[in-house]
Amino acid sequence: MICRYWRGLVRSESQDAYIEHLRAHTFPQLSRIPGFQGASLMKRQFATGVEFVVQTRWESRDAIVAFAGEDAEAAVVPEEARRLMVEYDRRARHYEIVV
Repeated sequence: MICRYWRGLVRSESQDAYIEHLRAHTFPQLSRIPGFQGASLMKRQFATGVEFVVQTRWESRDAIVAFAGEDAEAAVVPEEARRLMVEYDRRARHYEIVV
């Protein structure tokens, strides 16, 4: 199994809107992709905004490519989400889940 790790910094006043975007759009879309195994969302407060870390779990690289495209490490950030961001990773990282 593979963990896809990505982070973004959201404006403090937009954190609820970002969570709602993930719940209403992103996570339901991911659940329809064969090989998607689940997701975790973590956050922490900074003076400049709220940092979110999104970790998704995938059966294989092929499943990630079905989501992200051939450049599997490219971040997938819809315009609606980008408008809420101060900054975000342009590249995701992938880790093999060991335990």
